[in-house]
Amino acid sequence: MKTTLIQGSSFSDNRGKLLFFNAFDMKEIVRFYQIQPNDSEFIRGWQAHKDEKKWFYCSRGGFTVNLVKVDNFEKPSTNLTSETFFLESNELQILAIPKGYATAFKAIDSDSELIVYSNFTLEQSKNDDFRFSLDTFKSKW
Repeated sequence: MKTTLIQGSSFSDNRGKLLFFNAFDMKEIVRFYQIQPNDSEFIRGWQAHKDEKKWFYCSRGGFTVNLVKVDNFEKPSTNLTSETFFLESNELQILAIPKGYATAFKAIDSDSELIVYSNFTLEQSKNDDFRFSLDTFKSKW
């Protein structure tokens, strides 16, 4: 799996609006959770997983998401540059994050919501969790 954006779509008629992600294959998903930041200033990260995969979907507002392919989980290179993505609820996109990546993100709007899907149970994720300080990798905010 490589880092990709999975495009969703919508359909509207007199009954309302339907949002869908038919290209999002969920057979690996074990759990999901929702993140609602308190403000748009706090940066959450860097958090990495050697083996866990994640998928990010912005259900309200927007997020700036930075990703880095980690070269060494015990002592990563500090010259690695992140790839920046902007997820907005009106864009209908899911960001697929392969194993081996570190993530850092922050809300664009204070009332933003991010849904995170994972292929690991909570216990598996805790045993595959690596944290780095915000200044470890170069990123754009």
